[in-house]
Amino acid sequence: MATRTKRKLGDILKEAQLITEAEILEALGKKKDRQKLGDALVEQGYITEKQLIEVLEIQLGISTVSLYRFPIDEQLIELIPKEVARTNVLIPIELKDHVLTVAMNDPLDYFAIDDLELLTSYQVKTVMATKEDILQAINKYYDKGKLDQEDEENAPAIQILDQILQTGVTLRASDVHLDANETSVNVRYRVDGTLQSDRTLPKRIQNALVARIKILANLNITETRLPQDGRIRMMIDSKPIDLRVSTLPTVFGEKVVIRILDLTNIFKKLTELDFNQKTLEQFSEIIKSPSGLILLTGPTGSGKTTTLYGSINELNQEDVNIITVEDPVEYQLEGINQVQVNSNVGLTFAAGLRSILRQDPNIIMVGEIRDKETAEIAIRSSLTGHLVFSTLHTNSAIDALPRLFDMGIEPYLVVSSLTGVMAQRLVRKICKDCKTTRAITALEAEIFEKRGIPITELSEGTGCNSCRGTGYRGRMAIHELLMIDDAIKRMMLEQVSMNDIKTYVREQGMNFLIDDGLEKAKQGWTTLEEVMRVATAE
Repeated sequence: MATRTKRKLGDILKEAQLITEAEILEALGKKKDRQKLGDALVEQGYITEKQLIEVLEIQLGISTVSLYRFPIDEQLIELIPKEVARTNVLIPIELKDHVLTVAMNDPLDYFAIDDLELLTSYQVKTVMATKEDILQAINKYYDKGKLDQEDEENAPAIQILDQILQTGVTLRASDVHLDANETSVNVRYRVDGTLQSDRTLPKRIQNALVARIKILANLNITETRLPQDGRIRMMIDSKPIDLRVSTLPTVFGEKVVIRILDLTNIFKKLTELDFNQKTLEQFSEIIKSPSGLILLTGPTGSGKTTTLYGSINELNQEDVNIITVEDPVEYQLEGINQVQVNSNVGLTFAAGLRSILRQDPNIIMVGEIRDKETAEIAIRSSLTGHLVFSTLHTNSAIDALPRLFDMGIEPYLVVSSLTGVMAQRLVRKICKDCKTTRAITALEAEIFEKRGIPITELSEGTGCNSCRGTGYRGRMAIHELLMIDDAIKRMMLEQVSMNDIKTYVREQGMNFLIDDGLEKAKQGWTTLEEVMRVATAE
């Protein structure tokens, strides 16, 4: 066994002046059970993973590797069991002159290194890689041989599905797509709103794989001609994950889409939802109203549900009766009564909402207003002393007003009930590890000048291992909040044009989506391209 100088991570980070003793103690106090100090510091935002790796590289002289470009010798995988690799976040990558090179996320884990030397009988040399990179490599290389088995038995389907789902969680994907083709099955992941292909599976395992998913989701495995929906609750990487499963018959077999709902990520406070200070204060104020209708608008996948649940969590007290009617119930919330819409037995949004009113609620959440009947009951509920939250599919906050009128709702009802409308979109965040700043172009300067925002430089991601070359990692929301004041109520009753209302709210200093997006681009959170992709100039 090699002798090595054992140093503590905390000491190394203090020497590099990245962190103080007090911050280390604070992080240790907040960290989860069995979580390593490095992971806790990164998760709590004291340092980035890139800073951590750079410091260890300089202080310990350990080089870093990019695994998704590295030619890993697949025969080495058999040297270390998958569970050992996953638990310790490491993977063997090279064997030369009786020295086994192992990529590790924590090269200071001397116990793991000693165990590896005993297990493999080789001297272990460590190199560093990011946690995500190693976990993706483990998912890619372990169990790979099982795909190449010639038998068409069900055995490999279990491992393959576990592998697909683990990769989805590691990538922080929102959806997994299994696309049935004529000769193969494509696996794609939606990461930060963008679909990316991952691998191709042999056609012969398609039926076994779909059957395995259906069994877990309690679906009818003999029914292949009709779409089906179900859900699975399971632990992946020690995290509780809810999976929503949707199957759709296509000409080459059933296409399956699995929505990954990470239960550790949904319960966010309003302060964690990327609001600018002014919008946060205004929104916090209107959700504390005793009654009224609050609408969230935006297309599918714009984070409306997260904001709704964040608002309800804020209001969830013992002395408050909160009831929701949703289609589907995405996340099950403690202490909140949730009703699942079921049109097959006549439990529509409108029927559910009528029943809710007999349950003595203080706060009601209606998943979505789709028709006149639901809109009218929601509005009348808000007029009889209830606080009602719901969503609409419109492009902007102001567009919610004509949408309600178009549904046939009387203007006086809208005026009496509506308290505020929030529109939101999701934009990709610049990857922290490859973020650079540059001077802005004349064209970019013009866009900011039109909105009255002075700026000289912008940030962007150059693409690195952490973000798999995209320059983006994670997403954040941009918002606009329309507060319904007496002047807007009067304008609605007089049925003035939406342009006049828009002019009025702009004069009152309302921040539109584009303004919030440009401010966040100025602060270096996102890029101008991302903002322009989701928000149009007014």
